[in-house]
Amino acid sequence: MMRRRHLSAMSALAIAIACTALPSSAQLIVFDPNNYAQNVLTAARELQQINNQITSLHNQAQMLINQAKNLASLPYSSLQQLERSIQRTQELLTQAQRIAYDIKQIDRAFSTTYAPVSTSESDQALIANAQTRWQNSVAGLQDALRLQATVVGNLDTHRKEMSALVSSSQGATGALQASQAGNQLLGLQAQQLADLTAAVAAQGRAQNLETAQRTAAQDQGREQLRRFLAPGRGYQPSMVRMFHQ
Repeated sequence: MMRRRHLSAMSALAIAIACTALPSSAQLIVFDPNNYAQNVLTAARELQQINNQITSLHNQAQMLINQAKNLASLPYSSLQQLERSIQRTQELLTQAQRIAYDIKQIDRAFSTTYAPVSTSESDQALIANAQTRWQNSVAGLQDALRLQATVVGNLDTHRKEMSALVSSSQGATGALQASQAGNQLLGLQAQQLADLTAAVAAQGRAQNLETAQRTAAQDQGREQLRRFLAPGRGYQPSMVRMFHQ
């Protein structure tokens, strides 16, 4: 027992001497959990700031790409086709025969050819005016038919242009392309309305000339009947002897 106690005392003394003899640089490192947690939190915040900067740069780059798309113009244009269609319609309107779409010319015609018949006019003048009015009516009907044929011919062009513009609008990559496609569709509609207006105007012109001709013919017929029945002119009743008398 005494031997065992002696060994224990010797061991404790040896440990004490060894601990006293160790230098300060070989002391044990103490772990501070609070300091570690603070360091981890700081690193996470810095990493989040870096991620935010990366996201911001990505958004700016995407914004620039979208702006470039919005500024891209539509590769398809129907302007030339629309201008050609309008030009054909305008040419037919300017080629109107005899009494054209001119106020002064219309007023002049209705003060002469379509004016009320004067008792002083000769029979030859009445016949010439009637023939002129008939020619005006025929010319008006011909002009209306030509213009209507042109408008009908434009329908196929309008169909192709509308299909191309709708396809371009659906495939637009930006606001500018969509806006340009929409503007061209509005231009196509305006051109169609112009064709419709021209056709209605030509048809109305033909009908008005025909109505004016009938009105003038009625007035001339009354004057010619008056002249026919006037004493000393026109028909003179006489006795007719039959063969058996």
